Amino acid sequence: MPSNTKPIPVTVLSGSLGAGKTTTLNRVLNANRELNTAVVVNDMGEVNVDAELVERESDLSQNEEDIIELSNGCICCRLRGDMLEEVGRLAETRDFDYLLVESSGISEPIPVAQTFARGFEDASFDPTGVYELDTMVSVVDAYGFWQGFDSGQALTDAAVEPQGNRVPEAALMDQIEFCDVLLLNKCDLVPDEALDEMEAVLRALQPRADIIRTEHGNVDPDEILNTGRFDFQRASQSAGWKRELQGGHHHDAAAVEHGVESFVFEADRPFHPERISHLLADLPDGVIRAKGFFWSAGREDVAMGMDKAGQSVRAGPSGTWIATLPEAEREQYFAARPGIEDDWDEEWGDRGTELVFIGREFDEAGLIDRLEDCLLTDGEMDDDWSQYPDPFGVDEQRELALADD
Repeated sequence: MPSNTKPIPVTVLSGSLGAGKTTTLNRVLNANRELNTAVVVNDMGEVNVDAELVERESDLSQNEEDIIELSNGCICCRLRGDMLEEVGRLAETRDFDYLLVESSGISEPIPVAQTFARGFEDASFDPTGVYELDTMVSVVDAYGFWQGFDSGQALTDAAVEPQGNRVPEAALMDQIEFCDVLLLNKCDLVPDEALDEMEAVLRALQPRADIIRTEHGNVDPDEILNTGRFDFQRASQSAGWKRELQGGHHHDAAAVEHGVESFVFEADRPFHPERISHLLADLPDGVIRAKGFFWSAGREDVAMGMDKAGQSVRAGPSGTWIATLPEAEREQYFAARPGIEDDWDEEWGDRGTELVFIGREFDEAGLIDRLEDCLLTDGEMDDDWSQYPDPFGVDEQRELALADD
């Protein structure tokens, strides 16, 4: 590409199945006809229905190669290389000004962003310098989210088969937590009071993004095109649970008004594995998001991770305690992060628990009491922990059975 040619800006649309991504895409295309746009449409199915809808409802034509179909897989995993090859082919002609990407309903946005920002080792085309991520957009189905709140049911379509061991609700949380603009769509189907409540929750989950209410995908194109808002580092650190762990806890007025709560549970002794697994499988319905790491007695070799997204709860091995590393590696950590040594235990090192909980109208004090009851008692600290039954997976996190299953 000539050095004097500016990179092609890219907007990526993510969102759960049925949230209104394709409708939003078509609204933007039809409202901004002067912008010469190319489109990538990703669909999990063998037949890319969304691409047909874009072609039929806009001025774009697949015969003119304005629309790229990527079907039967996700651009966040198996189709990453395919996507780069296609957008690389488009860039050779450079007869368009902007690239709009609609990812599949279960795509995770971070790998898609990484593909454009850093390239992909299995692809021959390097997008850096040719394309430039401009805005990451997530579309949330306000009606589906509201129904989930009202009934305590899943926040996404539970009938969708998980892909790559990622359940749909976890993908939805990824989409909410990693974006620059969050479109709360189908607002015409939800009472204003419920919308205010949902927006308070979404702001707790994603404090950095602009939240825009839409109906039928109607959004001003200037809100999601040429915004210049994308910053990979900031986006990666913007999730509400990360802010909590970093000490950025606060409740704004809207959150307080609508009962949105969050807290960090910390402990320096291990959980009893059976007790904590039962609790994690039976968290209050009001807890929408929870994440972090914990120490499970008998698994001193590995940090256990927990990730709750909606009704889905996954837990299991998720990392390494610094205390288990060779001395030279430990010293490198100490040099890079001096604060670690301040909390270092002579016997157990950095083993401990930090779990973040975000939700609405749940009994925070009661949940803290239940968590504390899961910790080993003074008497159990002297037990042979290797004799405790271990309900967690050996090598990876797994879905915990819910109490009412």
